[in-house]
Amino acid sequence: MNEKIRQLLDQMSTLEDDLRREVQAQEASALYQIKGKRVEFEAAIRQAHRQLKTSFFRWLVTNRPQNLITGPIIYSMIVPIVMLDLCVSFYQATCFPIYGITKVRRSDYIVFDRQQLGYLNFIEKFHCTYCAYGNGLIAYVSEIIGRTEEYFCPIKHARKMLGAHSRYARFLAYGEAQDYEAKLEQFRVRLGDKQPPERT
Repeated sequence: MNEKIRQLLDQMSTLEDDLRREVQAQEASALYQIKGKRVEFEAAIRQAHRQLKTSFFRWLVTNRPQNLITGPIIYSMIVPIVMLDLCVSFYQATCFPIYGITKVRRSDYIVFDRQQLGYLNFIEKFHCTYCAYGNGLIAYVSEIIGRTEEYFCPIKHARKMLGAHSRYARFLAYGEAQDYEAKLEQFRVRLGDKQPPERT
């Protein structure tokens, strides 16, 4: 990777981080404050949320029938999702210390805070918790696998790939053979440094 591309990637990363912080600050100042793990709304907003809440029975009769019919299929996916979580977490716990890779903090990816929203009924909160777990887990797994790929094979593909993980842009160009082993070792050393959570 040439120096110009590296500089542009650094600038993009910095700008994306700045944008994310600004958006979060604007949302937080307008609607809520985060105190530890608790999200707190102003009293007027809490009251408005309670008034907008749909009762379970009203939700049940106004919900789309296809959502109710497919519910058992969606929720049966919890079995492979939990198995994936257990397997990947076990892999990280056992192998990352051996490789010298900094572990991925699951709390950076799996976030449960939607249940604090007063305008959701208990079924909607349950849906949100399930989706937060599933999507957070995929991001968590992607980061673990991304670090593994960076350790063993930080080389881009010849063909364009959709949905690449956050580390992929910094990988070596396809066919960049000069000093490959030395560059690979640099990637491995960096993986042992304490790292902030990556974007997903």
